[in-house]
Amino acid sequence: MTFEPKILGFLCNWCSYAGADLAGVSRIQYPTNIRVIRVMCSGRVDPSFVADAFIHGIDGVLVLGCHLGDCHYLTGNYEAEIKMNALSKLLDLINFSNRMRLDWVSAAEGNRFAQIVSEFTNHIQKLGPSPINKKKNKPEIVDGLQAVKNVLEDSRLRGLIARQRELVTDENVYGEQISIEKFENLIEEVIRNEFIRHKIIIKIKEKGKSVPDIANEIHIKASEVLEHIVVLRSRGLVDVAEINEEIPTFISIMG
Repeated sequence: MTFEPKILGFLCNWCSYAGADLAGVSRIQYPTNIRVIRVMCSGRVDPSFVADAFIHGIDGVLVLGCHLGDCHYLTGNYEAEIKMNALSKLLDLINFSNRMRLDWVSAAEGNRFAQIVSEFTNHIQKLGPSPINKKKNKPEIVDGLQAVKNVLEDSRLRGLIARQRELVTDENVYGEQISIEKFENLIEEVIRNEFIRHKIIIKIKEKGKSVPDIANEIHIKASEVLEHIVVLRSRGLVDVAEINEEIPTFISIMG
């Protein structure tokens, strides 16, 4: 039996949605696996929406906007590119980035819309169903996706992403301009650290655990876990649950 993937599409109102409409009225054939959410601008697609879609079992997500330079709101698709780039880095940590695609379609490109949907559907068919729909390793995958979503909802990362264009094209308050390479390295470091911290929080949400136990569950060194625990305690997100034979256990105290 042929696998028919569930694909979610976020289409901007002014270009890609109009391109989809043109494909329809022109009777251009393309797979019917896609379910469309119409948004005013691709820049308004919150990356956490994509993570949430994966949590709920969607096999692939398409985000389609106007071509760069043609945005109805001038810079919306540039913002979308920045957001989806950060999302891709996060999804790389759980091997999900190949299930998401950002692309551009104008209102006059019905054929291009059909081509993108066809290519992406074929790509997802080759990948197979989302791992979250399989029983094997499901808890670990769910925890990973939830950690991704939590990172994307964190105000620290959101603030950094929101200022990327300003920081790399203009100057900061000290009159310094940050290179794209330096900013990319910074984003990657922040993303990895925050992802690990949110994985730790998920693991100790219901029950206090020791540093070695946490390290075994998320597959990193105990010394690294301890460093992140110190940061989380300073933020008021984690506290000591109890001390057993001089070994402390930690528990999440997030509301």
